[in-house]
Amino acid sequence: MFDFLQIVDTVQQVANTASDKNKDGSLSFFEVITMGGWIMLPLGLMLLAAIYVFAERYIAIKNASKIDQNFMNIIRDHIVSGNVAAARSFAKNTANPVARIIDKGIQRLGKPIEAIERSMDNVGQLEMYKLEKNLGILSVVSKAAPIFGFVGTLIGLMQLFSNIHDANEVEIGVISQGIYTKLITSISGLVIGLLAYLAYNFLNTQIDKTANKMELASADFLDVLQEPTTR
Repeated sequence: MFDFLQIVDTVQQVANTASDKNKDGSLSFFEVITMGGWIMLPLGLMLLAAIYVFAERYIAIKNASKIDQNFMNIIRDHIVSGNVAAARSFAKNTANPVARIIDKGIQRLGKPIEAIERSMDNVGQLEMYKLEKNLGILSVVSKAAPIFGFVGTLIGLMQLFSNIHDANEVEIGVISQGIYTKLITSISGLVIGLLAYLAYNFLNTQIDKTANKMELASADFLDVLQEPTTR
């Protein structure tokens, strides 16, 4: 009876020999990837898309979340003192979602509180849409990559059975390529899908934090508008 570990080692040695293009005795990363076949191309494109979207969204969300701690204090001072023009100018010249929401509220001064709140909510929804832009790509990659990896598994099995059928006798060398193709595509798809899933959830967490800041600023601004009437 053959030792299982010995059989596995033999399979690995035969596969390495068959796939070692430059005959240096070891498999490079590129050689391992090419063993996965054409299915690695869409997987690679999905990985690049996920990396680009994550980097671009992370920078955008990070910039959007940068809010001066004294921003609302300055707005409050201008509004309470009646210097609406200064408040509008300060908000307009501050480039972040909170400032744009407050700017919309300042533009609606003189109207009922409900109308002001509605206008600010509309701007808030638009800002949320901007922050969530292209996040759907990460969600799609997180689901599609494992499926593509599974397709690679099926292709590997088809190649394996075809090679076995065409061979006069079944040898380890005949089945090793199909096994490697199956494993490489499956693992690649799962890893890419997992990375995209983690990136998607991380960015959503950062967006939620920014959304909380926007809601807090809106509530503070509405309180400021009602201060003169409560005194």
